[in-house]
Amino acid sequence: MSDRPVRIAQITCGAEYSGIQNEITSAAATVGAQMFYPDVALKDVKTAYKEFGLPVKSPDLKLAIARAKAIVEGRIEADGIFIASCFRCAEAAIVRNELRRYIVENSKIPVVSYSFNERTSSSTLLTRLEALSTIAKRRELMAREVQVGITMGVDSGSSTTKCVIMKDNEIVGTGWKPTTEVLKSADDVIAEALVESGLKMSDIEAIGTTGYGRFLIGKHLNADLVQEELTVNSKGAVYLANAQKGFATVIDIGGMDNKAISVNDGIPGSFTMGGICAGASGRFLEMTSKRLGVDITELGALSMKSAGGEDVPMNSYCIVFGTQSLVNALAAGYKPEDVAAASCHSVAQQVYEQQLQEVDIKEPVIMVGGSSLIQGLVRAMGRMLKTEVVVPHHSQYIGAVGAALIASGFVEKKRAEKKEA
Repeated sequence: MSDRPVRIAQITCGAEYSGIQNEITSAAATVGAQMFYPDVALKDVKTAYKEFGLPVKSPDLKLAIARAKAIVEGRIEADGIFIASCFRCAEAAIVRNELRRYIVENSKIPVVSYSFNERTSSSTLLTRLEALSTIAKRRELMAREVQVGITMGVDSGSSTTKCVIMKDNEIVGTGWKPTTEVLKSADDVIAEALVESGLKMSDIEAIGTTGYGRFLIGKHLNADLVQEELTVNSKGAVYLANAQKGFATVIDIGGMDNKAISVNDGIPGSFTMGGICAGASGRFLEMTSKRLGVDITELGALSMKSAGGEDVPMNSYCIVFGTQSLVNALAAGYKPEDVAAASCHSVAQQVYEQQLQEVDIKEPVIMVGGSSLIQGLVRAMGRMLKTEVVVPHHSQYIGAVGAALIASGFVEKKRAEKKEA
C-alpha cells in the first residue's frame, strides 16, 4: 500500500461518553494509523438494522450496524475495522459479535473486537491496533510461507524470552530463558541459540523481534522487523502446524494475557486478546504448580493422571479467589492430580467463555506458547471445543519462529543491496 496512514474504521458504542475516545485515537496515532467513523446516511441507519435481522433498541447500535454494512458492501473503504462496546452492555455484546462475524464472512478486511471499560488506556489498545495496521501494511510480507537464508527471531514475553535461528526453512537453533532483565534475557537466549546452530552473529542475515520487549530488543539488535505478537504468533503457528492454507484457529494462553486468532491463508482475519484477570492465564497454572509442590513443567503430566478434575470446585476468574479454591480443594482431601486437572479445566473454561466467543472457531485448532506443553490444559481445551487440538513441535517458540519467518522477507533485498554495493 502507499505511504498514507492506515485507515481503521471505528464502529463503537459508548466510546465518547465513557471517556476512552482519546485513548483510542492516541493508540492509533502511535502505530501510524488513522481512526475514522464511517459516514452513513440517516435513511441507511433506519433500514440497515432491519435488513441485518437484529431488532436492537439502541440508536448507537443501529448506527454501528449501518456503518458495518456500508464497509462490507464497498460503499466505504477501510484497511481495518475496530469494533468495541462497553463491557456492561449485553445488547452491545451481541451486536459486536454478530458484526464481527458478518464482516469476517463477507469481506477480507481484518477486524478486532473489544469490550472496554472506563479504565481502558491507550497502552491496552496499542497491540490490537498495531496488529490491524500490520496486516494492512505488511500483507505481502505476512503471506510468506517459506523461510529463506539465515534469520533470527526473538520473542520477549512476560514470563519467558525465546530465540530461534532458522536456515533455509529449518530451525537450527533455539534458546529459552525466564524473562528477568529484558536485554540480558535476550542476549542469553541468543547466545544459546547460536551455540546450538553452530553459527555466529555475523552469519545472521535478518532479525525479527516480537513480544512485550520487542521495541527495546529491536533497537538493541538493530532488527529488520519489530512486530506485535498477534500477527507474528499466528504466522508461526500455522507454519509449524503446516496449516498455511485455508482456515485455522490459534489459541495462545500466555503468562499475562491470552490470544485467540482466526486465520485464513496464514493471515489473521479476526482476533481478540486479553483476560479479566491473571487467573485466566498461565500465571494461575504457575501458582497451581507452586502450591502443589511441582515444577510448572511437571504440572501437565500430573494433571493427566486425573480423569479431568471437573468435579473439583475451582474459581480462577480471579487469581486471589483461585488461590482460595486451591487451598480449599486440597484441604477437602482432593488428590493433587485432580486439583492440577481442575486448574487446567478452569483456565480453559475462562478462555472459552471470554476470548473464544470473539472469534469463529474453525479447525484445525492450534495451541501454542509455553502453556501448550501442559497436557491437561490441551486436553481440557479439546473437550471444551469438542475437537482434537493440534500442538505442533516447537510450539513454545511460536513467536520467535514467526519473527524469523517473516524477517526472511528482508533477506533477498539485503542480498541485492550487497551486490550493488
